[in-house]
Amino acid sequence: MNLQELNAFAIAHKVDELNLISLEGGIYLLEARMHGAAYPLSDARGKVLHLRSVEHAREVLHAFPTLPFNLVHTSVHDEMCGLGASAEESLKVPIAFRSAWQG
Repeated sequence: MNLQELNAFAIAHKVDELNLISLEGGIYLLEARMHGAAYPLSDARGKVLHLRSVEHAREVLHAFPTLPFNLVHTSVHDEMCGLGASAEESLKVPIAFRSAWQG
């Protein structure tokens, strides 16, 4: 799913939430959740959309309707031990969709 498609789904109230997934190395990925399924966001070339920070994600989404927005940290311990990640071990924290610094 690209940003234009996400915006159309958001306007139609079909997006349940957006998750900003924090990966090791300061990389963030954005996924939309709709009807229990995850849809990773892609850039204009169809590659996975990489973001630098929470503020960068907010900048990219500034013109979108306000949506439930979460920061998700995966379990680093499982990655270090070579075990598969499980949903129970991820930390999911709701964050503000709009920055307090935006006017």
